[in-house]
Amino acid sequence: MSGASELPKKEEEEEVTPEPEEQSDDSSEDEAAGNTEMDFLRNLFSSTLGLGSAEKVLDELTLDGVARYINSGKCKNIICMVGAGISTSAGIPDFRSPGTGLYANLQKYNLPYPEAIFQIDYFKKHPEPFFALAKELYPGQFKPTICHYFIKMLKDKGVLRRCYTQNIDTLERVAGLEGDDLIEAHGTFYTSHCVSFCCRKEYNLDWMKEKIFSDDIPKCDKCSSLVKPDIVFFGENLPVRFFTSMKMDFPRCDLLIIMGTSLQVQPFASLVGRVSKGCPRLLINMEKTGQADPLLGMLGFGGGMDFDSDKAYRDVAHISTCDDGCLALADLLGWKAELEALVKQEHARIDSQDKKEKQSESKGAAANASSAAPEPKPEE
Repeated sequence: MSGASELPKKEEEEEVTPEPEEQSDDSSEDEAAGNTEMDFLRNLFSSTLGLGSAEKVLDELTLDGVARYINSGKCKNIICMVGAGISTSAGIPDFRSPGTGLYANLQKYNLPYPEAIFQIDYFKKHPEPFFALAKELYPGQFKPTICHYFIKMLKDKGVLRRCYTQNIDTLERVAGLEGDDLIEAHGTFYTSHCVSFCCRKEYNLDWMKEKIFSDDIPKCDKCSSLVKPDIVFFGENLPVRFFTSMKMDFPRCDLLIIMGTSLQVQPFASLVGRVSKGCPRLLINMEKTGQADPLLGMLGFGGGMDFDSDKAYRDVAHISTCDDGCLALADLLGWKAELEALVKQEHARIDSQDKKEKQSESKGAAANASSAAPEPKPEE
């Protein structure tokens, strides 16, 4: 939800992206912190000693340059980092846009402050606001965007290593990405778990949907505790898989595509600094983001983006909506017609499927009403 497809974590995030209940253990977090310190020292020494200079891979710091690189055949491990901005055209609000963002429209829930709706301690005491919001934004009510299908095309072309998403709307899965293709950093509605540490029974998407749309607060069948979708709330840890996968994926990345995220929430934002110094990075967003702090940049630390300085050599910013940016890149790659056909075909399939489900539900409701009607008394 840079739309509401993302949930905030512990620090300020532009999108709402709740995270799953698979929590990283303390050792994973300590290790991540240790890695960050080592990164700082490594970059500091490299900068001071003049080591680690990177070769320029792109022949031009433009979208055309990125397209030529992809078409060269040298680009085989693309990682996408995405946020709520890739889902706003589907109708899912982002979190912080003035007036239209999710946080600006929560007055009806009488929250002490907007972020409380995603605070784990508040949720355990007052789950009603969250489930009321979940009914409005529940997966299955929105169709994937052009951007989602562009990522699917990267997979089909054999060049997508992984998609790291802050979103919880499951639209990546609807578009055709599978579990192994995705790191849902802030969790997902795809599964849910009982919040009791002694139980932790798992529930699927259909079970949770039935509860939410019946206006029932989901309770565990086994122990009667609350059941929460596996999205990461404030006060919870990111999934262990986020930390283990990033160590394998980012050193192998040869193109990082960042779309629809403010890069303000950690540790997700720090991923941009985990690719090699020679790896090109493309930002498709409504504004430039993730730029390096000048002081840290002098030290060679932070991994921030550099679009405009005289030393810029690998970072490209394409300022547009995510859909327009993906269409423009697809056009340069020679994939535009294929992408547009894919979107049209998949949206038609989803609409047809929804129509059949609604007809089935209507028939079921009519049958139930008929069986519940009293039988006519025989005439005397």
